[in-house]
Amino acid sequence: MGTLKYQVVDVFTDQPYAGNPLAVVLDADGLSADRMQLIAREFNLSETAFVLTPSAGVDYRVRIFTPTKELPFAGHPSVGTAVTLARLGRIRLGEVYQECGIGLLPVIVTETTATLAGGPPSVGPELDPAPLLAALGLTRADHAGPAPRVAGCGVDFPYIPVRPESLEKITVNATALSRQGYGQVAVVAWDPEQREAQMRMFAPGMGIAEDPATGAAALGLGVWLVASGLASSEGTTSYRVRQGAAIGRPSLLECTVTAKEGRVVRTTVTGSVAPVASGELIVP
Repeated sequence: MGTLKYQVVDVFTDQPYAGNPLAVVLDADGLSADRMQLIAREFNLSETAFVLTPSAGVDYRVRIFTPTKELPFAGHPSVGTAVTLARLGRIRLGEVYQECGIGLLPVIVTETTATLAGGPPSVGPELDPAPLLAALGLTRADHAGPAPRVAGCGVDFPYIPVRPESLEKITVNATALSRQGYGQVAVVAWDPEQREAQMRMFAPGMGIAEDPATGAAALGLGVWLVASGLASSEGTTSYRVRQGAAIGRPSLLECTVTAKEGRVVRTTVTGSVAPVASGELIVP
């Protein structure tokens, strides 16, 4: 029975035991998707990344699994994997290209941080907030700001803005959320003066009760901000996302969104990565 080496890191924090933990399984070419899923379920983290041999001319390839399903893309595994591979000397510092389920993504990597560009942006029409609020155990009095919309940069999320004090009152009804066609939801309290969002992201459809830091949701938030008139429709807007405090894992995501004539053309998210553990696992 063979073994594979792995690393555990905390992403979107410069301190161990904060941020979003990630397992990075190295040299995973020999694993089937079913075996990757078994390993991800064993780690039982929000995501586990598996590093594979990339296509010609690409720096590395990654497949990403939650405890219950494979994702085409996710932010914290992309940031964490890039910094881990750079620390191990497997990829160069500077701009590299990651191959994943949504294609090739540029990543700018240092020994401690990575900046990830989002995939193609998408945004939907305005939604009635009442059903989403009800699924979160909230009422119309908790709603703040523009209407909710579905938006994303590789993975879509419904975004609903609420009052800051409402973030503490959330109780998710996964069945009610699923009936609306959503396996995940991003709840945001936006501070326009600081250009900062307090965010909680729940993904019962992915086997994640609450995520401590969600790079994909932070990227998609920029698309929602532009569509909602909260970020500039021309040029680049910088903003921050703070997440994870409600579950004892504070995280910081530094983001930008660039728009041209009201349409988003680029998003980025930057985060620090703190190493926590390394070891070997038995191949199932």
